[in-house]
Amino acid sequence: MFSTDTLTGSKPEQYAQLLAQARALVYGETDRIANAANLSALIYHALPQLNWAGFYFYDGKELVVGPFQGLPACVRIPLSKGVCGAAASSRQTQRIEDVDAFPGHIACDSASRSELVVPLVHNGELIGVLDIDSPVIARFDADDQLGLEAIAQVFVEALQ
Repeated sequence: MFSTDTLTGSKPEQYAQLLAQARALVYGETDRIANAANLSALIYHALPQLNWAGFYFYDGKELVVGPFQGLPACVRIPLSKGVCGAAASSRQTQRIEDVDAFPGHIACDSASRSELVVPLVHNGELIGVLDIDSPVIARFDADDQLGLEAIAQVFVEALQ
């Protein structure tokens, strides 16, 4: 049985605790759907001020929604559209303070105001993105980016 622990300390210390929980959650499991589902729930319930946390998987043409927590989402996202598409096509994390100011932003949930999207790359191939949304402008900072990039890496490493 897995239970989340309340995160304590500074933001980097909290992400270190969350990372340990993520590692424990995926330990010994290689199925991407199972791990994406559990990591989405872990992130969504552990971090404050989120309204969506989940995965999109690359099908060779576009991003297709995978396991997530939050309101129903856009099902398909072209690599040429939105913050998720930008992260996937550039293979660089996108940390957007105000999604309304991002050209081509896709408003799956009109309450979302800021977004952090981490590309998932396995053996040099794009497999998808980890997408986190918040109803708060400028919710995500460099500590959030580093912490969520580390969790995304745990997801990718579990596939091997």
